[in-house]
Amino acid sequence: MEENFNQLIREAKNVYNANFDNTAWFGRCIFLSWYCDLGTCKFCFRSTIKHKIRHAKSAKRSISSLLTDALIGRNLGWRIEFLTGGYRIFTFDEMLDIIRKVSHVFGEKIWINLGTLDKEQLELIKPYVEGVCASIETVEPELHDSICPDKPIQPYSDMLKLAGEMGFKKSMTVVIGLGEKKEDIDYLFDFIEKHKLERITFYALKPVKGTPYTKSPEPEYYAWWIAKTRIRFPKLEIIAGLTPKQPDYTRLILEAGANAITKFPVLKKFNSPETQLIEKMVNDSGRKFISVLNHLPDIDWNQKIDELEFDDGLKEEIRQKLEMYLRKMK
Repeated sequence: MEENFNQLIREAKNVYNANFDNTAWFGRCIFLSWYCDLGTCKFCFRSTIKHKIRHAKSAKRSISSLLTDALIGRNLGWRIEFLTGGYRIFTFDEMLDIIRKVSHVFGEKIWINLGTLDKEQLELIKPYVEGVCASIETVEPELHDSICPDKPIQPYSDMLKLAGEMGFKKSMTVVIGLGEKKEDIDYLFDFIEKHKLERITFYALKPVKGTPYTKSPEPEYYAWWIAKTRIRFPKLEIIAGLTPKQPDYTRLILEAGANAITKFPVLKKFNSPETQLIEKMVNDSGRKFISVLNHLPDIDWNQKIDELEFDDGLKEEIRQKLEMYLRKMK
């Protein structure tokens, strides 16, 4: 069994090397809020009573906080995995303004994961958005309906089809450890093929107190899904999430064919033993890490803020937030 697994990882690594360069990067999810108006996905921290009490509908991040997050990411080589947040917290007009501003800070179109959008909404975000992501979580139909009862797959399928016709790139998220079986990977492959996805993000389930889940998947099982997907789709961009307690499988998931890593609280853990371990394991995997997690480069942050095309009031708010963030990171 171990020999077969090692052989699978070698094959996935060879497929990756034949189709991509030897770099790896950190994908930053920028969260708009910590509350979700649905809050019924059984694995999610937003579904717990404690979380709902603590984070009410008014618990939105400020615009200056979001933009400071983006400014740091752009200058430390983090790419936006996507802009995301709880459902129905911001109006679409508010989201559109945030999308436009974050895209401006990064100087390029971004990815978003903001639920299902219709044609009119997709038209309005098109100047600022490269790709849209569908939070599918698991594609085995019965398991999905049980775990995400208020987030059916079909509306996401419809959006991805429409987005493709309109020229957007397309992605999906999948959580490993929800009770899926290895044979369910056929459902995943069918979904990727049907929607001609350019990207996929895998997450290893992180158990949350108050949910039915108590155990994360074994690293080898998690890597198996990544490796199988890499071999089946050689040119698909694969991003794989870490958890704060287990960054030690960074090397394994990169060798399994992931392009990048994500889902790590880098602002809180900047230049920590965990981020130092992540960087070491990226290097051990034979990749060159193009994102900064362990030292602050010499950057004229005031100049970076002055270059932004925002009003002076918003720039000052960003300046104050940035000072607070950098103080924590140092």
